[in-house]
Amino acid sequence: MTVTATQPRAELDPLDPLGIETLLSDSERARRAQVRRFVTERFAPEAERLFEEARWPVGLARELGRLGVLGMHLDGHGCAGASAVEYGLACIELEAGDSGLRTFVSVQGSLAMTAIHTWGSDAQKERWLPAMAAGEAIGCFALTEPAAGSNPAEMATTARREGGDWILDGTKRWIGMGSIADVAVVWARADDTVRGFLVPARTPGLTTQDITGKRALRASLQSELRFEGCRVPGEAILPGAEGLRGPFECLNAARYGIAWGVVGAARSCYAAALAHAARRHQFGRPIAGFQLVQEHLADMAAAVAHGELLALHLGRLADAGRLAPAQISIGKRENVRMARDVARTARGVLGAEGITDAQPVMRHLANLEAVATYEGTDEVHTLILGHALTGMRAFA
Repeated sequence: MTVTATQPRAELDPLDPLGIETLLSDSERARRAQVRRFVTERFAPEAERLFEEARWPVGLARELGRLGVLGMHLDGHGCAGASAVEYGLACIELEAGDSGLRTFVSVQGSLAMTAIHTWGSDAQKERWLPAMAAGEAIGCFALTEPAAGSNPAEMATTARREGGDWILDGTKRWIGMGSIADVAVVWARADDTVRGFLVPARTPGLTTQDITGKRALRASLQSELRFEGCRVPGEAILPGAEGLRGPFECLNAARYGIAWGVVGAARSCYAAALAHAARRHQFGRPIAGFQLVQEHLADMAAAVAHGELLALHLGRLADAGRLAPAQISIGKRENVRMARDVARTARGVLGAEGITDAQPVMRHLANLEAVATYEGTDEVHTLILGHALTGMRAFA
């Protein structure tokens, strides 16, 4: 390509070095700007304090509902019907605030609401989805158990028929928003298969307890749910879900959001390091002027841009109806790896300041250690991809 003397020279944006902005539509940029403004003005000033206090602000749910991000990728029943790319861009901005913020939106929309929207009856959809989209009702997704994490086929929770009702027994653990949920989507073994059930809060036989002592995702809630002779009516079952396909399709929706979201955490860390390098002076000049610091900044800038391009490509495939589950695994695996690397590098550039709460980096780094585990570990996604590449399963 030849650049003429009259053609303006393109300038590189340090926070968008590959010009990904030009690949977005006006509506996509507008949706992103709306969420970014909310995070910057409403959430970011509280982020460090919420992390320090290990507290999730329950009242934020209705504000997120008004923002239109709860179940925003779903159609009808009060949901926004946004594109996959718009949802992904929202996830970036939410996680730039804190992984706990994006986690709430993922649990509510990608897991609980997607389960009801995809597998629920018309009555279940009308009962729950409009309220959940508005943030007036909170949902959780009860799949993981103390002894069944990466392999949900080992779940021990059972559901047995008794007359026209179902009786649930078992324990679920690491359930996001479990203690504050108005309804739990519970997966249990029933009639030699796996079925989903909607269990409202305060149903007799259901007790919850928050998991404490976390060093990551502190501005979030994870709980243990216990079911002891928990009786629900026959219409509590999700009629369209049978087998593990039900929960797996919801997990894929959540994994897709993670592939986008962690780009926001990485961007926040890189931006903090870039700003610090420009103002921190050593040996008589800003450290940004030293070769090794510039190498770190260049590596981080390129990594974040690559991660966003990968997420955007997955989003375009999703909107075209051509996104395969193994491609989501590529996104979750690669972008989480990228974000962890960027956070560690940014911490190094920030020096001692990087471990204080004056910077967001240690908070993001701690959160990313948790994000690397949930919705499929790095190893699980590697094996999913390996199976797709070879046709051979490396696990039972």
